[in-house]
This record gives sequence, C-alpha cells and structure tokens, in this order.
Amino acid sequence: MSSISFFDQVNQNFDRAAALTNYPVGLLKQIKICNSVYHVTFPIRRDDGSIEAIEGWRAEHSQHKLPTKGGIRYSMMVNEDEVMALAALMTYKCAIVDVPFGGAKGGIKISKQNYSQAELERITRRYTFELVRKNFIGPGVDVPAPDYGSGPAEMAWMADTYAAFTTSELNTAACVTGKPIPLGGVRGRTEATGRGVYFGIRELCNVVEDMKKIGLKPSLEGKRIVVQGLGNVGYHAAKFLQQGGGIIVGLAEYEGAIYKKDGLDVDDVVRHRKENKSILNYPGATNLDSPREALEQECDILVPAALENQITMENASKIKAKIIAEAANGPVTADAGEFLTSSGTKMVIPDSYLNAGGVVVSYFEWLKNISHVRFGRMEKRFEESAFKKLLGAVEKATGNKFSDAELLELAHGANEEDLVNSGLEETMIDAFYQIRTIRAKHEDKINLRTSAFLCAIDKVARAYMELGIFP
Repeated sequence: MSSISFFDQVNQNFDRAAALTNYPVGLLKQIKICNSVYHVTFPIRRDDGSIEAIEGWRAEHSQHKLPTKGGIRYSMMVNEDEVMALAALMTYKCAIVDVPFGGAKGGIKISKQNYSQAELERITRRYTFELVRKNFIGPGVDVPAPDYGSGPAEMAWMADTYAAFTTSELNTAACVTGKPIPLGGVRGRTEATGRGVYFGIRELCNVVEDMKKIGLKPSLEGKRIVVQGLGNVGYHAAKFLQQGGGIIVGLAEYEGAIYKKDGLDVDDVVRHRKENKSILNYPGATNLDSPREALEQECDILVPAALENQITMENASKIKAKIIAEAANGPVTADAGEFLTSSGTKMVIPDSYLNAGGVVVSYFEWLKNISHVRFGRMEKRFEESAFKKLLGAVEKATGNKFSDAELLELAHGANEEDLVNSGLEETMIDAFYQIRTIRAKHEDKINLRTSAFLCAIDKVARAYMELGIFP
C-alpha cells in the first residue's frame, strides 16, 4: 500500500497536469490549496445516559464559485487529510462537468452500526449546529450531500436543523441535497452516480479508435465487467451496465467476492446477499479468497466502486482489465494510474469525471429548491398536447389509427425523472468529449486523468482571472 496521503495523491495528479499549463505559479497554488478546514469535537448523550465525544470535519477546498458542494461521510476512516482530498476532487469534478460550485467535503468519525437511530439523529443535528454557527452551511455558502455512510435521513435532519436556526431564509431546503422526495429531493438522485458511471463507460466504449488501441471491439455489448463494491454507486453502476449489454462476471463486497465466467444477475446476487448476509456461495459462482482478488480477475472493464487506494503499485501489474473505471474516489493511486496507462494498452477513466453524476443531479436538486418549481411541472402537459396534435396529423395523413396504448407511449411528456436523467446524460457525454479533445490536443501523449485535470485547472483558473485577482 502506498504511504503517500490521499490529499498528496490528488495533488500529485494536479501537479502532473499543471506542469503542462502556462498559468502563474501563484494561481496554480491558489487552485490547489484547501481554502478552509473546520475540525470540531462535540459531546452527545448515548441512549444509556453516557456522554461520548464525537469528531467531525468540514473542508471547503475552493470558493472561486459559491456555494461550495460536497458530501458528508460517516466512517471511522474519516480524517482531515481525507476530507481535504475529497473536497479538492469535488472542485475539479464540478469544473469538469460545468456545475457552478466550489468543492467541499465533510465527515463524522463514527461507525454507524454502533449507534441507534436516535443517537445518529442527535449526532447529525449537533454536527449541523456546529456548521451553522461557523457559517459552513447554507444555500449560497456550502451545501452538503450524502456520501459513504449517510443518506436521505441524515440530509433531512440536517435541513430541519438548519431551518430551525434560519427562520427568515426562504430557500432553507437548498442547504443540503440528497433529501427525501417529500422534503424537496429530486427524482433520480439515488441512482445518479451509478448512472453517470454507466454513461461515461458507455461513451468510451463507443469510440472506435480508443477501443482499437486497447484491443477491444467498440460498444459495451458483451464486455466482461467486474465491479468492486455493491453500495449505492456500485450496485446502480452494475445494474445499468448489465442493462446496457455488459456481462457482470465478478462482484466484490467487504465480506468476499464471487466470479462467474458466463455472468451474474446483479439483482439476484443482491437478493442472495440479503438472505444470507454474504455475497459468498452464490449458486454457480466461484468464491474468491478476498475482495481485492476480484480486481485481478479476467475481464474487459474493472469498476472499483468502494474506497480509495484499492489499486496501488503493489497490485497494478496484476490488473488484467483493459478499462479501469474509477466509480469510487481515488481507488487508483497516482503512480499506479500512470503505470497502468503507460503501455497504451489500458485506459483509466478518472474519478474526477466518472463519478460526477451525483453532484450533477445534486445541482438539479439545488436548482429545484431555489426556483421552488418541480421539473416538468410547467411543460409536461404542453408537450403531451403538442405530441398528440402531431400524431393526429400523422393519422390523418396516413389513414392509420394509433391504439390508446401507442398514443400514451408516443405522446408522453417529460416528467421530473425523465428530465433529470436526460440532463445527466447530456452532461456526462459533453464532459467526456471535452476531456477527449484536450487529450487529442496533446497528441494523445497524456492519459484521460491528466486531460481531466487540465480541463478543471483551465476552468477554475479562468474563473479567478475573471475576478481580476490574477492577470
């Protein structure tokens, strides 16, 4: 395992790209540095009456655009270095997909399974209070979201606590994203990161010249895929990849991994795990000795969707996949990424682009909360009416009559989820080709990660220059 810190890993990738730019050193330093870090310790009363001190962090990496944006982790692995690294990645991620936020990240150092629901609510509300009193949360300041170990319930508690301290604020619902739908959440947010991973992989697989370079046929159809991690991101990525024609041959979770050459049914594996409390011993599949062994299996596409530092210089030479798609944050170390792509026979789709689906749809939720209008509310019926008129004209011209079922399907106006998914797809496709264009300008002598960082650096640098801070 590499001893270099996660934040240093991110900065190593940043420096590699920054060396190819002509921006002033001071500007590059400002982009790279973490602007603000808040470390807090607070007491909570456990259900048994005892008092426990809880540690938490919130890092705002870049305030070149406001609000800053980033998730809240609940994990014993949370520390200051990790939240700074993840906040930096959020800055670059938002820039790459043209979401007008700066990057932020937060975390609470607890293992959720050790606390009751009531205790988790008290922890979340107290953490939110600490953010409120230091101005580290607000619709135009800093907007948290779910991350590892957190979800809609935690976001609902945070929004409610924020609202209690800001009674005159009209847009309190926009203080966090990833909320339950009845509390201002947006449809499609739960699946967003996994869906974005699918879109990114699909686009790369459709590029004929790139597939030729690494010895694969174009199209996702028939590609053998291994996914590490069956959490929210890994599960949805695996499901969409399977629906898109990929063959899921391997799945890994913390308790172990399974492999089946002719393919696994993702939903059936999830059902098996729920019933047996383990992914292992799935009918027809081979158990692997460890979750990490799944990374080294024969496949075309490897999707590490768990935690950082999963592929290092220790195991990079054992990776057989042609495409390594970083669905998690930082699963491939900087040196390992360079090693994997140095021969030109493998490609790494970087996390700074690939797992941006969550923040893209979080942006849509934030817009919905600020505008106070549900997507599709004003145009859905108008679209359906227009489609019906068009279909009526077709019927009149051809003499053929559409059935009621056909009319219902063909005249369907876009609802909120349709528009969110369409917006996500458009964003991921556009960002992919921006990155690819930058790589082409460098005559394909750089990899996609360096291209993505160049894309982010250029956009953040231009924002600072427009502010007149730098010439």
